[in-house]
Amino acid sequence: MTKRMQRLLAEVSAHHFPNPSATEEQVAAFEARAGWKLDEDLRAFYLHCNGATLFAPRERAPNYRILPLDEIERARTKMRHEDTDAYGAPSWYTLLYLQDGDYVLVDVTRHDGGGYALLDAFHETYPAGVERIASSFGEFLEKALASGDHFFWLDG
Repeated sequence: MTKRMQRLLAEVSAHHFPNPSATEEQVAAFEARAGWKLDEDLRAFYLHCNGATLFAPRERAPNYRILPLDEIERARTKMRHEDTDAYGAPSWYTLLYLQDGDYVLVDVTRHDGGGYALLDAFHETYPAGVERIASSFGEFLEKALASGDHFFWLDG
């Protein structure tokens, strides 16, 4: 685990609302079900906490809810209820729930040094308008934690 991820995970534990950690067996079961392996940042996160909410507990409908492993699904199935190419790439999976049916997706094709890119997916236009907002989960988490509970990619 990188020093950056250690720092970010310590911040999540100290100031946010993490779930209990996933076990190696839960990670392996997820990877077998999904058909792809967690990258280094995601593996570190899920072994630290199997999902989390940032800035507010889940009961208060937080802006950022990082999904536990058992809630991560192919985006086109979750958002359009059909597993066809007309509804997005097969490599896009839900990773964060942002309220009102909006998600941040992880693109499980490799990018930038082995990490997976994160994408913004607005429910009303999905799969059109999906945009890359971070090169890795670590980059996303760092920007989210510094955002003051705002969607940093929508600022300005």
